[in-house]
Amino acid sequence: LHRHHLALAGWVGAHQGLAMALFALVYVACVSFSLPGAVWLTLAGGYLFGTLTTAPLVVISATVGATILFLLARYVFGEAWRHRAGPAAERMAEGFRRDAFSYLLVLRLVPLFPFWLVNLVPAFLGVRLRTYVIATALGIIPGTVVFSGVGAGLEEILGRGERPDPGILNEPRVLAPLLGLAALALLPIPVKRWWQGRMRREP
Repeated sequence: LHRHHLALAGWVGAHQGLAMALFALVYVACVSFSLPGAVWLTLAGGYLFGTLTTAPLVVISATVGATILFLLARYVFGEAWRHRAGPAAERMAEGFRRDAFSYLLVLRLVPLFPFWLVNLVPAFLGVRLRTYVIATALGIIPGTVVFSGVGAGLEEILGRGERPDPGILNEPRVLAPLLGLAALALLPIPVKRWWQGRMRREP
């Protein structure tokens, strides 16, 4: 990245619309086919386009890809993919039946299950498409902003002609999103307590 930074920045600057479209298509395909690497794509987007452009681009692309997978699971490959989900689908079923929107939002905020699995199971349990799309889009915003910020911080370091080293962690543009990532990692604790309290209160 250090060696080719100027070439990459120059190409993206000259073909920004095309670069964004290609990035979005790759992201949608990655999520639709349950391919690993979405986090690295988000980091790359922050590096190439900056946080303010990448965050909405990723949220839209990831939501579109997840929705395609949801529709395929519901209407095309339901039985075959239900088997792929395995026993984890049963563990998630009660939460979806009690409050599909809140539970899906929790699962998007806190990665208790793999992203592809959370894309599939709501389709098997009859969750409404509108509920699925809104909860997915809202739930992935915090992580998307954090990872985009990390990528953008790297771009700023390389843009000054500096080579990344351990001191990069002291740079505000890198340190701030990393602190956000740490906060995101701690998020399961209060969210889990909130959900358990909700489950106890409801009959």
